[in-house]
Amino acid sequence: MNKYIALLRGINVGGHRKILMADLKVLFQELGFKNVETHIQSGNVVFESCGGDVSAFAKAIKEKIKQSYNFEVLTLVLDLQTLQKIILDCPFPKEQKEKSYFILLDNPPTKEKTATLNAEVYADEEFHITSRCVYFFASNGYGRAKLTGNIIERKLNVNATARNYRTMSKLLEMAS
Repeated sequence: MNKYIALLRGINVGGHRKILMADLKVLFQELGFKNVETHIQSGNVVFESCGGDVSAFAKAIKEKIKQSYNFEVLTLVLDLQTLQKIILDCPFPKEQKEKSYFILLDNPPTKEKTATLNAEVYADEEFHITSRCVYFFASNGYGRAKLTGNIIERKLNVNATARNYRTMSKLLEMAS
C-alpha cells in the first residue's frame, strides 16, 4: 500500500462548505481508500491505496464531494515522496521555515508567468516559486501579507491551496 495526502481547499472556512471530518473519512473509504485519517478541520487527509495516479485520485475525490455535497472543492493529491520533497526543498532558514506557508499548485506555472511574478517585490515578504509550490514567508504574518493566494493564482494562472509549515510537517508525520 502506498501513502497519499489529499489537500482540499476552502472547506469548513467561515461556516461555508461544511464537511464533517468523520463524513469526509467515510467518503474516502467509499472510494476504496484505506487507513484514512484527517488532520484538523480544513481538508487534510492521509490515506492508503494500492497505487494509482494522483490526478485520477484528485478527480475522483472532487467528483464524490460534488455528488455528495453539491459544491466543488479544489483537490490536490500528493504521494508521500512528493510531500517529503516539497518540505525538504523549502529554501528558508529554519526560523523562517517554521513560520512559512506552502502554497501548493495544481499545475506547474509557465516560465513566463514565473518570471513575471518573480520580478515583483512585496515589502517584508519572500517567496520562491517551483513547479509544485510557492514557498512564502511574511515577516508581518500571513494574514497581513500583500501577496495573497489569490494573487499567486491569478499571476501564475494556476489553482492553489495553502498550508503552514506546522500542518505540512504533521501530514508528513502521519503519512510516514
